[in-house]
Amino acid sequence: MTGKSGDEDFPWWLVVVVLTGLWLFYEVLADADYAAVLQTLSKGIVITLLVSVFAYLTACCMGLALAVGSLSRFPAVRQLCRLYIEVMRGVPIIVLLLYVAFVLVPALVVAWNWLAEPLGLGTARARDVPLLWRAVMALCLAYSAFLAEIFRAGLQAVDKGQIEAAQALGLSGWQRFRHVVFPQAFRTVLPPLGNDFVAMVKDSSLVSVLGVGDVTQLAKVTAAGNFMYFETYNVAALIYLTMTIGLSLLMRRLERRLKQRETH
Repeated sequence: MTGKSGDEDFPWWLVVVVLTGLWLFYEVLADADYAAVLQTLSKGIVITLLVSVFAYLTACCMGLALAVGSLSRFPAVRQLCRLYIEVMRGVPIIVLLLYVAFVLVPALVVAWNWLAEPLGLGTARARDVPLLWRAVMALCLAYSAFLAEIFRAGLQAVDKGQIEAAQALGLSGWQRFRHVVFPQAFRTVLPPLGNDFVAMVKDSSLVSVLGVGDVTQLAKVTAAGNFMYFETYNVAALIYLTMTIGLSLLMRRLERRLKQRETH
């Protein structure tokens, strides 16, 4: 028998996770020390989600553009896109964070201010860029390279016969991409895109090295102040687990809905 039984299909792991999570939250709320730590760290959830969402959305846009460029019929465009992708994939994210925050952004600010006067934009001189947005930029640059490979694989998975049929119907290149190629590619790449978003939420903890007040940074500051390292990092881990598992379940539900639409 190769078929799966109903017991195997039932998500027992989810039941264990939910029950364990509820028990942990009860223990946290029932203990005064844990509750105080949770109240402090919960202030960083908004920053964590803000960094993750903005960085991921911009990385998706850049990744899609890079994927299209890497499949371009112009060799120079393909080589430039491949150069960017390979370089960004080869640099550790934490190194890229530090480089963007303390090298690239200051250089861009100086360059903008240098060009502002000749262009008559003296009132638009840039003075500084908050560390929060420097972190968003760095994560965007890092993840755009990985997302570009995901989009490229999805675009190449589309049946060439359908593209040729759309071309025979007189659709322009943009129309073929919008109505034929991208919808099919998106359904293909949705699972890895969801996985990368969950990874982005976890990697957003790296912005704490810049002093951005996310969950990890607040945990470091709180633990250094109250010396309750065990309690503080337990709560931090619980917060991240709640966010990542919740996002994973949400992405699975979205995938099932898309599959149901395809079958109907």
